[in-house]
This record gives sequence, structure tokens and C-alpha cells, in this order.
Amino acid sequence: MPDVGRVLLFTGDGKGKTTAALGMALRASGHGMRIKIVQFIKAAAMTGEVAAVQKLAGVEFVQTGLSFVPPADHPDFYSHQNAAAHALQIAAKAIQSQEYDMIILDEICNAVDKKLIKEDDVLAVIRSAGNSLCLVLTGRKASDGLIAAADTVTVMQCRKHGFQENIPAQKGVEY
Repeated sequence: MPDVGRVLLFTGDGKGKTTAALGMALRASGHGMRIKIVQFIKAAAMTGEVAAVQKLAGVEFVQTGLSFVPPADHPDFYSHQNAAAHALQIAAKAIQSQEYDMIILDEICNAVDKKLIKEDDVLAVIRSAGNSLCLVLTGRKASDGLIAAADTVTVMQCRKHGFQENIPAQKGVEY
């Protein structure tokens, strides 16, 4: 159990937000802590990160996303909103259960930015954690409210990326 409740946020346009959060899960698992990971947007079940975290002791992994989010006027947008709302319910229930030492809300910042869920609803879930656990939030374009709610914020900044050089996504590097 953490000594004090924490809220850490990894944001920015650079690579490594989810990877940083999963590194925290790896570290926590090594200390015998119980971890829940909820992915808000990602939907690929066959990535290296999914395969790896499923092998870690004490880690539960839930993927609720439907992948790339369409514009708000697209007929499928409502399905993405429902998926994100479901993910937030899972997170709230996990917090209330007091069964976990760390809960990772992967791409929750994206879900807020894309208007899949409301920032106020996320902030209410964060507040409900009190000082009982460590929350880790990730995603591009973190809102001012989420940044203010975190005690530690790291901004990943892209200076150069292989995609810009036409290097395709690589197993073990991007997925």
C-alpha cells in the first residue's frame, strides 16, 4: 500500500506515456502491490504491452476502447462515448473496492480531450480515491483540471519521431 495517495500524469505529444505508466506497474508488481490497468481508447489485444502485463503478478488489465475516435458528428462517436463511460465506471468501482494499490487510467486524457467523458466526472473519480492509492493518468492534451489534480506531471515532448522519416510502427517499439 502506498504511504500516501498519489496522482501522477504522463502527457504530451511525445512517445512513452503508456510505457512510463506500465513501467510503474512493473515496479509496483515487483513490490507485491495490486494493480489495475484500464485502457480508455486502445483496442488492440495483441500488443506486446498487453501480453507483458498479463504475465505480471497482481496486475488486472481491462481494455474498453474501440480504437481511433471518429469526429463527434460520426454515427460511431456515441459508441466511443459509451466505451469511455464504461471505463470510467470500472475505474470508480476499482477505487471504491479498495482492492488495489495502483490504478492506471491509460489514455484518459485523450478521452477527456475528445469529449468522450467529462473532465468533472474524471475529477470526481480522482477525488474519490482520497489517500488510499496511487492513480496514474496518461494521454495527450491533458486538461488544466487534470494537471491541477495531479501531484506529479511529466510532459513527453516529441522532438523527432521515426514516423516522420517514414519508418513504420515496429513490434517491441511502438506496439
